[in-house]
Amino acid sequence: MRRTLVTFLTLLLLWVIVAQVNHAASAAHLYFFVGGLFVTYAALVLPLRGGLAAVLLAGALCDADSPVPFGTHVLLFALAHAVVFNIRDRVPRDETVARVIVALLVNLALFLALSFALVGRSPAPASAWPRLLADLVGSQLLLALVAPWFLALQARTLVLAGVDRDPLA
Repeated sequence: MRRTLVTFLTLLLLWVIVAQVNHAASAAHLYFFVGGLFVTYAALVLPLRGGLAAVLLAGALCDADSPVPFGTHVLLFALAHAVVFNIRDRVPRDETVARVIVALLVNLALFLALSFALVGRSPAPASAWPRLLADLVGSQLLLALVAPWFLALQARTLVLAGVDRDPLA
């Protein structure tokens, strides 16, 4: 239970940081989506129940301040968690590069799923795609830049909380 709580607290920190970055970038009409980071570590490292619980709580947190029907992020994050959890034995999950690649692919899938699901609500759906493409490129670049730090933060936080052993020791 402590592992789930500690993981959720790191996801809460990520949510706050991304909210602040999006607030600062709003003047440039950019929006950064890093949903892949909310799923990757929990799906690759944690047991199924604990990881899924952390991801569901993070999805509810993302739903709370997003202009989407409540439960959208919860459902998409749970689906992404299930897919990544089922393929995690085929991924070298102890390597940072592999984790970042998984995060990028999950982020791409989540971004496209949200975009296709919600673009129809736009008054001019065809004119929304260039903006969405710019947001996707920016999101993927930001995620590639931040993912190694955040994934290491999650691992180190679990060590500091006493629920995992230090792999460097």
